[in-house]
Amino acid sequence: MKPGDPEPPSNPLVHQTARPQPPDEEGPWIERARAGDAAAFRLLVERHRDRVHGLARRMLRSDPDAEEVAQDAFVRAWRALPGFRGDSSFGTWLHRIVMRLSLDRLEAMRRRQRREPALEDALEPAVEGPDHDARLRARKLDAMVANLGAAQRAAVTLYYYEERSVEDVARVLNLPENTVKTHLSRARAVLRAAWLTGDEK
Repeated sequence: MKPGDPEPPSNPLVHQTARPQPPDEEGPWIERARAGDAAAFRLLVERHRDRVHGLARRMLRSDPDAEEVAQDAFVRAWRALPGFRGDSSFGTWLHRIVMRLSLDRLEAMRRRQRREPALEDALEPAVEGPDHDARLRARKLDAMVANLGAAQRAAVTLYYYEERSVEDVARVLNLPENTVKTHLSRARAVLRAAWLTGDEK
């Protein structure tokens, strides 16, 4: 790795692009993109697109909203890239943008849901097959995570679903590590209580 190149992520990528590139190729792409090279930025988009969309999807549980947030995140990243100092990896910096936009969209969605009737259960197709119970449990857990407060939901999404370390979560959310640990601990307590008092025994 050359001096100035970004550090590789501490955890393996959950979602890989079709043709993953060596981590040391990202540094030159970033420098070229900062100078206004749109082709170099497209390479960064291709590398991070799947994971950005996956993170937004985990937070919002809506493909259309996740797609809009992902597109908006890349637009904002392109505009803000000249000011990117490299204090963190490009991926961490980008995910910070995604999380901020997701939390804003989540609040807007909750306001909208309070005004509209809940149709999700009525429109959900029947679940059949050998994975029936597992799917129901996963759906129940997703619903409970969706009811967490914004900070706890963000911490749980990054730590458990994105498989990031506490240190990485703290960098993405721009919070002290002890605060992240507190959010995770409280979220686990809430989820455990909700699970034990729910319909499933």
